[in-house]
Amino acid sequence: MSVRLLIALLVLANVFTAIGVVFARHEHRQLFISLSALEKARDESNIEFGRLQLEQATWAESNRVDQVARTRLGMKFPESSDIVVVRQ
Repeated sequence: MSVRLLIALLVLANVFTAIGVVFARHEHRQLFISLSALEKARDESNIEFGRLQLEQATWAESNRVDQVARTRLGMKFPESSDIVVVRQ
């Protein structure tokens, strides 16, 4: 009778182990799907960051700043007579 009990325990252990393997594989797949989604979001963020850096570089060009200063703000370079040099 102890042999039957041992076989029953081994069968139960085998079933629980199989269920554990199935659960672990399912969890692995779910985590892999999450990882893929996060990597895609990271890549999209990197692309957007590159676009924003390019846009910032475009807006910060000296020609662009000079154009905005002249047209929108009415600024101009001072005449020679308007420049005062202060020496100590």
